[in-house]
Amino acid sequence: MVMHSSAGNLDRVYKNGGNAPLLALLDDGVRRVLDVGCGAGDNARLLRSRHPGCEIFGITHSAAEADIAKRNMTSCWVSDIEVELPADLNAMRFDTIIFSHVLEHLRDPGRVLNRFSQLLRSGGAVLIAVPNVLSWAMRWRFLRGDFEYQSEGVLDDTHLRFFTYLTADRYLLGKSPELRLVCKSVTGSVPHWPLRGYALPKKWSAFIDMLGCRCSPNLFGDQVLVKAVRDAWHP
Repeated sequence: MVMHSSAGNLDRVYKNGGNAPLLALLDDGVRRVLDVGCGAGDNARLLRSRHPGCEIFGITHSAAEADIAKRNMTSCWVSDIEVELPADLNAMRFDTIIFSHVLEHLRDPGRVLNRFSQLLRSGGAVLIAVPNVLSWAMRWRFLRGDFEYQSEGVLDDTHLRFFTYLTADRYLLGKSPELRLVCKSVTGSVPHWPLRGYALPKKWSAFIDMLGCRCSPNLFGDQVLVKAVRDAWHP
């Protein structure tokens, strides 16, 4: 993740299992990927297992994260992407650029996305994941009067922007006319707590979650997934 608050946050290391649903949107035969806000390289580790011949590059705002991420990457830069991009990137082009739970940390995510879109080859794709601030769980918290910042999750204390399924693509892609929306979806769950894990088989629970996310994505989606492609007719 990319940080822009206090100096202490520069030492925060984001580690997770990688964003498998987002990486599932990668095109077959992808050869060069840039993971912006790569954290400790968890997406890169998943990418290597699925696309072993792919070159993976990363950018983070944390030197501690970069040291870990380099183990699974060709190269990883430490940079504040709202100030400037690493000079090495100017001569590079990528098949895919990933923003997995990064853009919500930025002051002007649309402008940053536009700068990075210039690094895509013609027909290259941008994959975006942002949290949905209006999922059922967040609505329940708001109804209870709970709006407390935390060290992780939707109300992470470094989040500067908030998105929903209805607004994410419009706000994020609005400054990048060369990017064409290909698909938008969510991952999440339907609250059937007494049944989940006891009365319902896992396959049934997964089917209910899938159906809920498909029918009412802005209610049941925890994260919004966006894929956009750089059109060939743009220079």
